[in-house]
Amino acid sequence: MNYDIIVIGGGPAGLSAAVQARVRNKSVLVVRAPAGDLPLARARRVDNYLGLPGLDGREMLERFEAHAQSLAVQFRTGKALSAMDSGDGFFVAVDQDVVEGRALVLACGVSQGPPFPGELELLGAGVSYCATCDGMLYRGKDVVVVGRSAHAPEEANYLQELGCRVTYVSPAPAEGLRPGIPVVQAGKVAVLGEGKVSAVQAGEQLLPCEGVFLLRSAVSPTQLLPELELEGPYIRVDRNMATNLPGVFAAGDCTGLPLQISKAVGEGLVAGLRAAEYLDRRSNP
Repeated sequence: MNYDIIVIGGGPAGLSAAVQARVRNKSVLVVRAPAGDLPLARARRVDNYLGLPGLDGREMLERFEAHAQSLAVQFRTGKALSAMDSGDGFFVAVDQDVVEGRALVLACGVSQGPPFPGELELLGAGVSYCATCDGMLYRGKDVVVVGRSAHAPEEANYLQELGCRVTYVSPAPAEGLRPGIPVVQAGKVAVLGEGKVSAVQAGEQLLPCEGVFLLRSAVSPTQLLPELELEGPYIRVDRNMATNLPGVFAAGDCTGLPLQISKAVGEGLVAGLRAAEYLDRRSNP
């Protein structure tokens, strides 16, 4: 389905952008991670948001979502894996599906850090970011799941159900894994192989495998759009929250400090309005 605007990220910045775009009568899809992956949902108490002190993060997020839903914002829970210019907009791969939007708002939070050694070199040759998309390729084979998100154990369980021989790697103990999945607790990870994945180095352990699933809360902005300009680890934007790519706007933690809800909501407002105005200009040159 086609949308006027696709918002990648379901936190305060993304929801604010979605609300403002709907006020301007644009159709909006918000692609969001599961609630447990959102930093705000894990906050026990928020005291510095104007007019709403004392709420826990989940309650605040539920209020933001209810506002967006009341304006008919559409939601899709999943992971945006890549975006590509379609000529008249953008194709966005969300798990195993593709959605299309005429403009993008990136509200994907703080970058997940630098790639693991070997990750980019072996992407598509055994490195995957989506168990649902690529799991069937590894039925009956050894795979490693590197868990860096709340839903990673669920995806590891899914791979085991498919018939993959799964080893789970995480810096902290995992919750929700099936008993038959071995766990290696390690923070440092490297993907090894010549031309294709052959193993994962997890701390001091070498784990031979044919596939590795790197399950983060989100991929980094430059993995979504390789030509996107950064300023340090953050997306470079102007005062209109526009990036260097026409039709692509950004807001919230992904644009830099301070990492505060108020700043995210304000930037989301600007990004949503400017994305709507960008589409209006294209329709009425």
